[in-house]
Amino acid sequence: MAADLDHIKQKLAQFAHDRKWDNYHSPKNIAMALTVEAAELQEIFQWMTEEESLQLNKQKLQAAKHEIADVFLYLLTISRVLNIDILEAAAEKLALNEIKYPLDKARGNAKKYTEL
Repeated sequence: MAADLDHIKQKLAQFAHDRKWDNYHSPKNIAMALTVEAAELQEIFQWMTEEESLQLNKQKLQAAKHEIADVFLYLLTISRVLNIDILEAAAEKLALNEIKYPLDKARGNAKKYTEL
């Protein structure tokens, strides 16, 4: 089932509109819902070792897939509500990260840019 981003955004907006949920979709509410979904994704990996987290069984992988989708859909929703082009924002942020994390200083370590 291949779908492009515009199609998903349209379906998502229509889904909320049809259910009369638009009045609940303030940036504050969506940001809060997003953190809940991110926590549900984290919960799948709770208490796993690093290796176990890389080798999910079929059930856990399906659960992760659904939680990732929920996070993604909330990101699309908040970007729509705030009138932010999510792909443009991602490209802009990647460019900023390239500056904050220059290859010669960031390669092979997990230090924050303020520590490089």
